[in-house]
Amino acid sequence: MKKRLEQRMYGLVPYNISPIQQGIQFGHAVVEYGLTQRQQDPTDTWLSPYNQWAHLDKTFIILNGGTTNNSPIYDKSGTLNKAKDELAQMGIQTATFYEPDLGDQLTAVVFLVDERVWDKENYSTYDFIKDEVSEMEYYETLFSEEHLQILEMRHFLSKYKLA
Repeated sequence: MKKRLEQRMYGLVPYNISPIQQGIQFGHAVVEYGLTQRQQDPTDTWLSPYNQWAHLDKTFIILNGGTTNNSPIYDKSGTLNKAKDELAQMGIQTATFYEPDLGDQLTAVVFLVDERVWDKENYSTYDFIKDEVSEMEYYETLFSEEHLQILEMRHFLSKYKLA
């Protein structure tokens, strides 16, 4: 039987709203994530990572996503908007929230991350001094065929601090 991986709901929010608003915007996006999950598979009652997270894990990690700008007048995306696009390119399922009271600006992007990304005690990083295998061999052994996606998400999250 395959081990159930613990999940955390990560999210990026703008730096320039109050901490309580950051939490509220994050919460709006989490609701959107759940609704999207149900629309994609209305028969899934337990097996999806979202449902397992919602029933068993329930941990939020809210990160400072920087700026938000999706105005068609300016050809400049905010760092939050760029992060959303980067996650999409990585193939990560996300949900977003655009706040009507802030000109429909992107105010939250959320996504699930399993323990192989954030639990570095049980899934340690490569130590080239101790290990006698190459870095890629080490990660292939540790994470099997998903090693590149896990390393990509570790790198992505390393760019952000808690909100």
